[in-house]
Parts: sequence; C-alpha cells; structure tokens
Amino acid sequence: MPKIARELTAIEIKNLNKPGRHTVGCIPGLLIVVKDSGAKSWMLRTMIGNRRCSIGLGPYPEISLSEARNKARALKKDIYEGKDPLAEKRRIRAGLIRSNGCMTFMEVARLCHEKKLSEFKNVKHGKDWISSIERFANPLIGKLPVDEIDLQHILKILEPIWTEKTETATRLRQRLEQILSFATVCNYRSGDNPARWQGHLDAILPKPGKIKKVKHFPALDWREIGAFMVELRKRDGMGARCLEWIILTACRSGEARLAIWDEIDFENHVWTIPGDRVKTGKKHKVPLTTDAIKLLYSLPRFQGSNYVFTAARGGPLSDMTVGMVCRRMKVAAVPHGFRSTFRDWCAENTNFPREVAEQALAHAIGNQVEAAYRRGDLIEKRRLLMAAWSEYLNKIQTNKTNNVRPLREAM
Repeated sequence: MPKIARELTAIEIKNLNKPGRHTVGCIPGLLIVVKDSGAKSWMLRTMIGNRRCSIGLGPYPEISLSEARNKARALKKDIYEGKDPLAEKRRIRAGLIRSNGCMTFMEVARLCHEKKLSEFKNVKHGKDWISSIERFANPLIGKLPVDEIDLQHILKILEPIWTEKTETATRLRQRLEQILSFATVCNYRSGDNPARWQGHLDAILPKPGKIKKVKHFPALDWREIGAFMVELRKRDGMGARCLEWIILTACRSGEARLAIWDEIDFENHVWTIPGDRVKTGKKHKVPLTTDAIKLLYSLPRFQGSNYVFTAARGGPLSDMTVGMVCRRMKVAAVPHGFRSTFRDWCAENTNFPREVAEQALAHAIGNQVEAAYRRGDLIEKRRLLMAAWSEYLNKIQTNKTNNVRPLREAM
C-alpha cells in the first residue's frame, strides 16, 4: 500500500521554514510551498486527463489550512467530473483581459504578422516569421497582456538561445521589437520597447558579431574546375546535370533545382529567375552560353512536370540529391561553393569589372546610392563574362594547388 502522509497541523504550517515543497496530508497532492524568502503558498499536484499539473491555491496565511483543503477538495471533485480547472482559469483570465480592453501578446503578434504579409519575399518567409514567435515566445508570454511585457520577459526568451542559436535569436529579437512597436503605435501598450537593441539590450547581451560562429561552404579552387567538369560530365543522373547547370550559370542551388521550362527563353538564350527564388527579392536574368543551351536540349522532359531538373516522382530535385554528387565524386566541396570558385576566377583570371561579376551572382548592391542609380542589369556584359567562364570550364589546368578553399556563408 502507498505510504499515507501525516497530516500537518495549523501550528506546524505556521512554523515551517525549510524551503521546498511539503506534503500537507489529508488531501492527496496538497502541498505547502516555502520559498527561500520565507513566503509560503498552497499548491495542488494532480492529474488532469493524462497530464500531471500544478494548480496554485493562493498564498499563506491569506488562505488558511482549512480553506486550502476545501479548495483542493472542490478542484478534485471538478476533475473527477471531467472538468479542467486550469482551462477555466485561463478562460476567466482571458475574459478579464478583453474586458479591460487589453490584448494578449500573441493576439498582437498575429495582427502584426497580417499587416506585414506584403513585405515578405515569399510564403515561406512569412511562415518562418510567425512560427519563430509561436515556438520561442508564445509558451512564455503569449497569453500575457501585451502592456505587461518588460525586459525580464524578453531576456527569458532570448538568453537560452542567444549564444547557441545566435542568428535565430537575432531575428527573433527583431521580430519581438517589431511586434511591441506595433502594439505601441496601436495604443495597446505604452512606454519604451524592451526588445530594442541600441542603448538597451546591447548593454546586457553579447554582440551577435562577436559570438556568431561563421560557417563556411567548402569550394573548389578555380584552377581545378576544368578537371572536375570532365569527371562531372561523365556521370549520369539528373543530380549531376543540375550541378553542371549550377556551375555553368553560377546560380544558387535552389534557383536551379526549382527552375521550370517556362523560365527559359531559347530564342534569346536567357533564363529569367523570378524574384521569389532570388535572395535579393528581384528577378534575375541569366545569359545562357552555348554549353548551357546544349545541356538543356539533352535533358528529358517528363509528362506532367514543368521542372527542368525533375526528380523521379515528378517534383523538383532535393538539395541532398545535388549535394550527393559532390560526395560521390569525393570532392570536398558543396554546390553553393562553386559560386565562390566562379567569383575567384573572375577576380584572379579576368579583367571584367567587379560590378559585372557581382551582378552575375545576383548579389545585392551594398551602397544604397549606387543601387538607386543603377537600373540596368548589365546583361550584355555578363553574356561576355559567362561565355569566357564556359570556355574556361572546358580547359584542364596542369598547375594544381590545394583544391579546397573555405567560402563564407554570406557569399
């Protein structure tokens, strides 16, 4: 038989000063909680459905021993009858919040998200924005009135992931700041924004640039690319052809894998990538060389699929499929790294201007003034650059060097 706890008397409860949870007796699960400060409160530990829950019954001595036992009995009776007292408490609290005209944090977050939908590059970015809030912030502050959110709440969300998931935490902080700014403008809260960085959180949290671990994409040395292309073109499979296309066009893996035939202009030898697949958010025109056009003509077309590089089941290739080509060829490089190979070749082996090479990679223009004045896409100059690159890919260099160079993830 389970051991039955001895019932504590009112005097014993009054004299109890050891921090921790202490069984009161009489009612199974009824506890008196003593904090380090000496403050005491009542708690009922019980099962609601298949969940073990803790239900606060109020502070001691405001709630006496007999009152705590009566409240515990009433709660257990409700649970036996199939009621959920915690859900009822949340419902009452939510009603009080609404009656006071105050919105919860998650209500404001979702409203803010709806207003910002037009800003996102694509549907995925919009989902990522709100999902990060739901994952990290909602469990901690989602049901709190938005005007009660303060610095301690923000730190409770950010500190556990700030050094381990720095990029995620940085984006999350920015989104929290946007939500709270939105709440202030809409008169749902007032005062300073506890999620702001400048002159606030930067005094408490380490700067992201100081702690972020820079990841690198391994890239093939540009002097080795000709020999690599010879071996790559010997391989069969859609993954190998997609990787060859990535190298010929210096595009990103996702831009290539999701390419559809409607984007190819065979007459003018141009591939137009829509903005929702380009990192800058703007459509990008890629001049196609003779080798690139030949590659397209060599590809089979699958009924019911419009993808240029079609997977076995008719959908687009996965990133892993293309990456596995490099692994099977036993080269310490990844598909994205060939963009670095192309960029190094441009800088070290050609006289093409920097802006032409950057435009070929669809990189954003860092200088806002320059970006405002440059309206063209330099496509004819890039056509000459890509033709020179294609010609170089058909050559095998004999002066081999170390064949792997790290590429910063930002490239």
